[in-house]
Amino acid sequence: MTLFLLLVLVAVVLGIIGAVAQGLGYLLAIAIVLFIATVIFAGVRWSRGARRGTRRRTLR
Repeated sequence: MTLFLLLVLVAVVLGIIGAVAQGLGYLLAIAIVLFIATVIFAGVRWSRGARRGTRRRTLR
């Protein structure tokens, strides 16, 4: 969770710098790619964790 929040924070900071500073549009593009990768990473990680806890015992 900490890694996810850190990556989102870095993406936001890069996005703000890229949007405000003239000539640094590439930082905005990097921020967008980083944010999308972070969301995908978190989604995969959370879906694997949820799947692990759903194992049920069979009744005999």
